[in-house]
Amino acid sequence: MKAVVLDTDDRFHLTDIDQPAPGPGEVAIRVQYAGIQWGDVLLRGGHFPVPRPFVPGFEAAGHIVAVGEGVDEDRLGQQVTALTSGGAYAEVVVAPAALTFDTFGTDLRTAAGCGWAAPTAYDLIHTVGRVRPGESVLIHAAAGGVGSLAAQVAGTAGAGRIVGVVKDAQRAAYAARFGYDQLITREEFTQEFADVTDAPDQELFDVILDPVGGPVRETNLRRLAPHGRLAIYGNLATFEPVALSANDLLMSGKSALTYNGNLLSQTHPDRLAESAREALQLVAAGRIRPEVTAEYEMADLAEAVQRLADGATHGKSVLRIAA
Repeated sequence: MKAVVLDTDDRFHLTDIDQPAPGPGEVAIRVQYAGIQWGDVLLRGGHFPVPRPFVPGFEAAGHIVAVGEGVDEDRLGQQVTALTSGGAYAEVVVAPAALTFDTFGTDLRTAAGCGWAAPTAYDLIHTVGRVRPGESVLIHAAAGGVGSLAAQVAGTAGAGRIVGVVKDAQRAAYAARFGYDQLITREEFTQEFADVTDAPDQELFDVILDPVGGPVRETNLRRLAPHGRLAIYGNLATFEPVALSANDLLMSGKSALTYNGNLLSQTHPDRLAESAREALQLVAAGRIRPEVTAEYEMADLAEAVQRLADGATHGKSVLRIAA
């Protein structure tokens, strides 16, 4: 079968490999679309310790063509989307049955656009941030796959005010369609919110979603309202640690919480599956939507990942595996 392989030269190669077979608790999916995500950038950069050659791809949408031991054979032929630990950039991928979900009637291209971003956005708002009706939310990377969905999920949760931070004015124009009350650029965020003094006229937020890290994370902590929650789920800017004072957090009632979806898939896949299904049902009901803005052929994966690394994309990109 055809697959894209990341080899020891740090490059993606379209090649032929043997078709995998599902083991116990697994299903084999004939992939129609696969989602492209930031994990592909990290994988290429060596941040994930995987043996090479390795077939990347962590989000698949297609139809189940085989089931392993312990999996109901009635699932054969089911239209699904799946969260995987790799292998989705191939004509057939093996995925855990527990993390393979019915699309609830959503088309496969859109389902692939949900990927890990949909349950992540759902959990950041409901599980980590615990957004309550009327609360204010600040979302960084507001035009990205997670950010654009998180704004919509926050809206369904009854958030009173949703502010997004984007790279530039072009992304602000794009992100405006997802229900933000205000969008500001990174430069504006730095100027408006990064003052080290807590001026009384500076806006504070009940929940802040932070995939950035570094100085932005420090500023976010200052911009939390009393009892506010900082939801940390990435380090786009830097992996350098940020020092937090537990005593300072305690005195203001603030919390810094983290979310690691990949770890959750290993420790509590049932929790991740529940959030993924909730998010997919919101998509199917038309209450939220992933925005697929770019579609690539398998041979063009390197270009797609580089554009993502360069910050040249917004919304969600997918790889078309089958016509």
